[in-house]
Amino acid sequence: MDFWHAGLIVPLGGFAMVVLIVALKTLGHMREKELQAHQELRTREMEHERRLKELEVEKARLELEKTKMNRSS
Repeated sequence: MDFWHAGLIVPLGGFAMVVLIVALKTLGHMREKELQAHQELRTREMEHERRLKELEVEKARLELEKTKMNRSS
């Protein structure tokens, strides 16, 4: 390998290393945001399920009251 090629490999290797580090950091941030989005979605799903159960309980309570009123009439 002559001097010209050896003098070119080191700077290109350094540049490639910097590009690789930046790419890995970017992928890490993207993965972190994706995990946060999944966590937020799961939290919303759980809240929605809780509201549905509350509505079911309220509906059952109202039906029971209606049944009691019909019996007493």
